[in-house]
Amino acid sequence: MLKPLRQGLPPLDPAAVSDAASCALPARYEAVREARSFTRRTLDQWDVGERFDDICLVVSELVTNALRHAVPGEPERLTAPQTPAVRLHLMRWTERLVCAVRDPSHDTPVPRDSDDFSAESGRGLFLVDSFSDSWGWHPLAGTLSGKVVWALFRLRPAE
Repeated sequence: MLKPLRQGLPPLDPAAVSDAASCALPARYEAVREARSFTRRTLDQWDVGERFDDICLVVSELVTNALRHAVPGEPERLTAPQTPAVRLHLMRWTERLVCAVRDPSHDTPVPRDSDDFSAESGRGLFLVDSFSDSWGWHPLAGTLSGKVVWALFRLRPAE
């Protein structure tokens, strides 16, 4: 079981964020497509270049995991827009980008050990680990309930 992680996430001064965007996502699986579209539009504006596909893939996995494992009920049966259950945050610094997905669960994200790479599910955190430079999670405090699962991407400096 993973303990709350912050290691691997270098100190990132919130005042030094050059760009930030977020969107609320409803508790239904169509939200994964919405998250990908939001991410593509945002990254296109930010011109992140070579990491574009990696970031979009990781966002899809983080949002899917939040909907599948952290949202009460069965998201596939929810079709009407509801109070947002998941929130996607994208934050860019000069040479780093962080994708963070906030969900209502306090449960620890648990990577599955599987040798079956042809399985259709159970590889989400393996993909997040493979395509991002680091990832982790931490519980929320204060008036916010749940946790944030994040992935960090190093970006090449603008030439």
